[in-house]
Amino acid sequence: MDPSDFIDSQFGAAVRRPGDRWAFTHYQPKPIPRSLTLPMHVVMALSEADTALGNLAGLSTLITDPSTLIGPYLRREALASSRIEGTQASLSDLLQAEVDAQAGSDDVDEVRRYLDATDLAYRLSAELPITQRLILEVHETLLRGVRGEEKNPGAFRLTPVWVGHAGATPETATYVPPLPDEIGALLTDWERFVNEPAPTLPVLVHAAMMHYQFETIHPFLDGNGRIGRLLINVILKERGRLPHPLLYLSSYFEAHRQEYYAALQGVRERGDIDSWLHFFLHAVTEQANDGVARSKRLIGIREGYRARVAQDRSRLPALVELIVHNPFLTVRSVQAALEVTNQGARNLIRRAEDQGFVRSLGTFGRGGRETWLAQEVFDVLEAPMLYADPPALD
Repeated sequence: MDPSDFIDSQFGAAVRRPGDRWAFTHYQPKPIPRSLTLPMHVVMALSEADTALGNLAGLSTLITDPSTLIGPYLRREALASSRIEGTQASLSDLLQAEVDAQAGSDDVDEVRRYLDATDLAYRLSAELPITQRLILEVHETLLRGVRGEEKNPGAFRLTPVWVGHAGATPETATYVPPLPDEIGALLTDWERFVNEPAPTLPVLVHAAMMHYQFETIHPFLDGNGRIGRLLINVILKERGRLPHPLLYLSSYFEAHRQEYYAALQGVRERGDIDSWLHFFLHAVTEQANDGVARSKRLIGIREGYRARVAQDRSRLPALVELIVHNPFLTVRSVQAALEVTNQGARNLIRRAEDQGFVRSLGTFGRGGRETWLAQEVFDVLEAPMLYADPPALD
């Protein structure tokens, strides 16, 4: 890490400890500022993001069963956040593995660990403040049994790490996080910041600062980015801004990966917090707007299907709810979810076929397992984002 690339700012500085066993330049973050002066372009971005997030939160309170949307959106977040770290799995891979265990893979397992970790974070944060204990438990769940399991799941790192190209050294790395013996004090300040009862910063700016500082501390050998992104939705729920996890920011971060990394690094190198906040707030606006539009399409499909089977006395209306949650079906998945017999599940799927809700994808694997797909639902879930360019900065 080249110290000449870094200024000494209110957020930190490049330092070196002569004579230390780790005598190389690294970044030393300072305590998180509790107040910031926001320029007009950031204030405008904050206003837009607040409005968009309010629309998304409002939509979730109007839906009779928000879980219809929570599952699909959590999967989008888990997939995108995992892909940022190099995991190769698609939405189709994940959905099919949920209804057919034999369709899984190592990459899908990593995404499912992310979903497990997210669920744990929400359950723990309902009972506890967001503390180091919570983070360690969530991290252990994230890495247990998958790639990175050898990187001490559930434990803060005891050795230095650095970020850069393959084969980089501390001297050639883009970024060298604080040394292990500095992590404890930094996380204590981070923990206090996150749990302040009446923070002076707006909630979205507070979340952006939380994420920046966590990524900068880099407390784990692996999984830092995924934990840091996972915590954004948890913070928004804790602060009363989003009752359900319907904001999938990682989709924006993945699509703008270089800008994401550059904005974080810009704070470290130049103290450029404004560009990071502007980037983060624009991501919130884009993803919240997409969440609202995608939700309305899914709800429209569900209501249309419901109307067509409203007079049906079988479990077909329940099957409609099932395919909105996961558009892939097998006889076994329908059996388990609706608690019907094998023949009952087959009958329901055939009736859904007759209605045009699902179509067969054929048989796969040993035993000729047949899979069906609700194409209309899947198309909404998988539709790519069409991002607007962020407004140019003055």
